[in-house]
Amino acid sequence: MMDLKIITRHAPSNYGSLLQSIATIKILKGMGHQAQIIDYLRPDERGLQAVLTSLASKRSWNNNLLKKWFYVGVRYPEERCAEVRFNQMRRRYLVLSHRCSSVSDLQKLDADVFITGSDQVWGPMLNDHYDENYFLSFVVDKPKIAYAASFGKTEFTPAIIENYKQMLSQYNAITVREDSAVKMLNNWKTDCVGQVLDPTLMLTLDEWNQYTGKEIKKKYVLVYQIHNDRNLGLYAKHFAKSIGLPLIRISPYLHQISREGKLVWLPELGEFLSYIKHCSYFITDSFHGTAFALIFNKQFFEILPNNNTGSRNLSILRLTGLENRIVSNYNDFDIIKKRIDYNKVNAILAEERLKSIKILKDILHIYENSSY
Repeated sequence: MMDLKIITRHAPSNYGSLLQSIATIKILKGMGHQAQIIDYLRPDERGLQAVLTSLASKRSWNNNLLKKWFYVGVRYPEERCAEVRFNQMRRRYLVLSHRCSSVSDLQKLDADVFITGSDQVWGPMLNDHYDENYFLSFVVDKPKIAYAASFGKTEFTPAIIENYKQMLSQYNAITVREDSAVKMLNNWKTDCVGQVLDPTLMLTLDEWNQYTGKEIKKKYVLVYQIHNDRNLGLYAKHFAKSIGLPLIRISPYLHQISREGKLVWLPELGEFLSYIKHCSYFITDSFHGTAFALIFNKQFFEILPNNNTGSRNLSILRLTGLENRIVSNYNDFDIIKKRIDYNKVNAILAEERLKSIKILKDILHIYENSSY
């Protein structure tokens, strides 16, 4: 049994971050290891600082003092409520190290192997800059590996690429979540073991069913939206109307009450999963929304964001042969006739799950009983 410590994006108040962290711990413990999520907290990931950092990138709000105050007045209370609820869920579901808020805190950690986990660990943070701590820059003389790490996007400046290449060269083994990341690393002449599944997809349906809440018996169309794209809500509204079902929207943020659909605000983790599991149709722009649509075998549609972050969703859709789930015509509701054959999808995921588990086991096996 090895002592493994994982740094990942567990701290933001969103369900994907929490769910992939839960899965990572469960997978590593299932392999017989002791595993902890490093409780690394960036100041701009929670609370008022998160709201102010987000505001800085919104020109239409940031250039007017009254708009600034309105934005903060609306967003901070809901951010604080989400922080409290997610803190409760993190304490319930995760195994955390001591709190680390600085490099000196991180340098005090010890482990047999340090792991950069999944999610957008190598992409820009809210302040639009990457964070060297997610590249395990604080680790000295211990093995460093990456499992299902994501850059979050596919376009970077030459200066950032050079920094990435230097930091990534310090890893003993790298696996990534997206096929686009494999291509980037190959172009950068950076060693990469290959593409693996996101941790959420490495757990089976039966394993996730242990986390779901009570059954929801009514029929409904569900929206889970991450990006601010009005087209998604309007499409969902008209789609739900065309098939005569109510539209439900699920979100940790109260401001989405103004968007299309009846809002289920800040549900506990089990309730969140239950709403996905029991919906009749599911519309999302979220990578982890897509992952759980696959896990629960839902008939789902994708509306990808209007930026280069959609590569995350495209990668898993390509892997499972479901690129046709992407909505390109917002007046076309005939996509409902294109039913997903989950016999094929589940077979692909089962094979990829075995491959991913073997890759991770093989990497970790190198350091068992090692005097590295």
